[in-house]
Amino acid sequence: MKKSIKKIVFASFLALFTVCLVACQQQTSNTSQEKKRLVIGATAGPYADMVKKAIKPGLEEKGYTVEVKEFTDYIQPNNALAAGELDANLFQHIIYMENFAKKNNLELTPLIQVPTAPMGIYSNKYKTLSEVPSGATLALPGDVTNAARAYNILSKEKLVTLNDNVDVLKISQKDIKENYKNLAFNEIEAAGLPRAIDSADLSAVPGNYALASKMDLTSALALEKMDDNYRNRVVVKTKDKDAQFAKDLIEVVKSEKFNKVIDEEFKGFDKPNYN
Repeated sequence: MKKSIKKIVFASFLALFTVCLVACQQQTSNTSQEKKRLVIGATAGPYADMVKKAIKPGLEEKGYTVEVKEFTDYIQPNNALAAGELDANLFQHIIYMENFAKKNNLELTPLIQVPTAPMGIYSNKYKTLSEVPSGATLALPGDVTNAARAYNILSKEKLVTLNDNVDVLKISQKDIKENYKNLAFNEIEAAGLPRAIDSADLSAVPGNYALASKMDLTSALALEKMDDNYRNRVVVKTKDKDAQFAKDLIEVVKSEKFNKVIDEEFKGFDKPNYN
């Protein structure tokens, strides 16, 4: 009787072990398959194009199947990433990502910078900054972050001098020590800056708004040499930052083929230094 009970217990244990083993094998197999199928989100426009033309082909060469999902806002790409609907996204700089993640309690990690459309100083009246007369009007973004970028361009182009020890991420009019051309500053909503070119002498237009308005980045009188904080990043969930697909994404972005596509298709974009 005891031997019979032992046999039944052993048989039950063996059956349970077999079921668990099969389930684990299936889970491992599914995980392996998932790693070769990636969904990357990006905002519609140049960054979705960058994923399609410069990143997706490189990943496909490494054996991945890649789906590109486009968004029309700056909220859903991070929510979709955190929810597991995306494996990575491309649309944001690190300041935005960190603020969004903190506010929404998300665990996101930037992988690598990508070439990004810089802010530029544009004009329909003048071909060079040296032609700009004293007292000219300059339209620039009304938000703190982008206004700081505009004032920094003016400083780099020696149109203004800034106070010592100024925080480059928070430059405002009060930080200007010398305004050599007595420029009159008009801070407005960033979306209106492409149109302001027709009314102001100069307009400082962020790259995304310039591209949305079909402006040629290379026509700017001056283009921003971007601070690393403002370049867009490929972003993943923190738990995936060391995954093989994340390593492959980094390798693709650093590749010569990626760089060649950028030179041909994304003229005027500011490139990071990967060295």
